[in-house]
Amino acid sequence: MAVGAAVVLFVAAVAASAILSFASGGGGAQGEIVRADIDGVAGSTGDGTAGGGATAGGATATATATGATIAAPAILVHVLGAVAEPGIVELRPGARVVDAIGAAGGLVDEADPAGVNLARVLVDGEQLVVPREGEVPPPATAVTGGQATAASGGRVSLNQADAAALDTLPRIGPALAQRIIDWREANGPFTDVSQLTEVAGIGDAVYSGLVDLVSL
Repeated sequence: MAVGAAVVLFVAAVAASAILSFASGGGGAQGEIVRADIDGVAGSTGDGTAGGGATAGGATATATATGATIAAPAILVHVLGAVAEPGIVELRPGARVVDAIGAAGGLVDEADPAGVNLARVLVDGEQLVVPREGEVPPPATAVTGGQATAASGGRVSLNQADAAALDTLPRIGPALAQRIIDWREANGPFTDVSQLTEVAGIGDAVYSGLVDLVSL
């Protein structure tokens, strides 16, 4: 009986050891598989994130480049005369004289705001001189094909200038510029600068500021 009991206990111990060994080996393999899966998912996620970032970055770069291509370049205008901070100012395309004056710090107390056409559209590379009270502005520039170019002798030709060129003259806005052209078409070329006074809206005060700036 004692020998039989010992044999039974020995067999039971061997069986228990085998079961524990099998369970331990399976758990380790399972643990390795789980780790491999996690590593694989992490790697996939990392690649996906990197790929997505590159795509988004590329799209952003493309959009930025496209925006830069579409955007119109700024214009530079040299502002002189009766302004607080004379110098070169950078403005958006289509900016007007009033914008340039504002960018140059505004008018000083002795400035003559009537000496310039505040509503005139500026062009790139233009020089704008704001006169002081009682001061005659320097010769204006004629605008041809969207660019600022000096007129013959530094004056604007009454017989050759278009509305845009005439509009550069002090106190001559789009309406008066068109009236000068209408007068020219109705009466023929100007034969004397004094004939400007025959144009409706040009009185002695306006004429006195133009006489030294225009030619036939």
